[in-house]
Amino acid sequence: MKVIILSAGQGKRLLPMTATLPKCLLPVQGKTIIEWQIDELHKCGIDDITVVVGYNADKVKNLLRQRYGSTRIGTCCNPDYATTDNLISCWMAREEMTDDFILLNGDTLFEAPIVEQLLNAPAAPITVTINLKDSYDTDDMKVSLDGSRLLHVGKDIPPDKVDGESIGMILFRNTGPQLFRDGLEKARADQSCSRRWFLSVIDEIAGQDTVSTCSIKGLAWCEVDFPADLEQAERIVAAHFHRQEEMEALPVS
Repeated sequence: MKVIILSAGQGKRLLPMTATLPKCLLPVQGKTIIEWQIDELHKCGIDDITVVVGYNADKVKNLLRQRYGSTRIGTCCNPDYATTDNLISCWMAREEMTDDFILLNGDTLFEAPIVEQLLNAPAAPITVTINLKDSYDTDDMKVSLDGSRLLHVGKDIPPDKVDGESIGMILFRNTGPQLFRDGLEKARADQSCSRRWFLSVIDEIAGQDTVSTCSIKGLAWCEVDFPADLEQAERIVAAHFHRQEEMEALPVS
């Protein structure tokens, strides 16, 4: 299984912390966000990883090289990161999307069981990982469902139509990669494509009845957009690894 991580952006809402560092290099409990992502993926046996870089790309590449070796983690670049959104980062990585893969936002922190649950979800061309909670704010990437089938995904879904939120982790299998690449090609013809999220392509594909969802309610994850999110990430990661330490301390039966 391949994973493509979208980490091209600066993260301006986290300034001044991102004045010289891209968001993916911000530290959480002693490691950068991207290290937490890659290490959790490795726990799931996933080693085929490509990171889309942009802002201060050399700093990201240097970290990846120092931590994981010169050839273990691939990179590709979105040179227009400052004036485009993540749909263009996906476009830059489209040649990596030939076989089954997971697409992951560079600001989503998650524990390994989330990836395992997604990989074990019922087969569908595209599976959107979702979380369920009691209420949703204007910045949440909300979803509307028919059972487990995705009807719509976006920030502007009316409150009475919201059934969950996308956590920024999507699995493409079988015909899914080609469907997504075709959707990216179509989106490129739109003059506003530079400011679109890649999930707008998923929203359009959902009308073909090919997009399913996988709920990870109760598992540990967070999205880092604001300083308060970074504080929450510190708490979640600390609690997650505290549980791991307790499990490792248990005697083997």
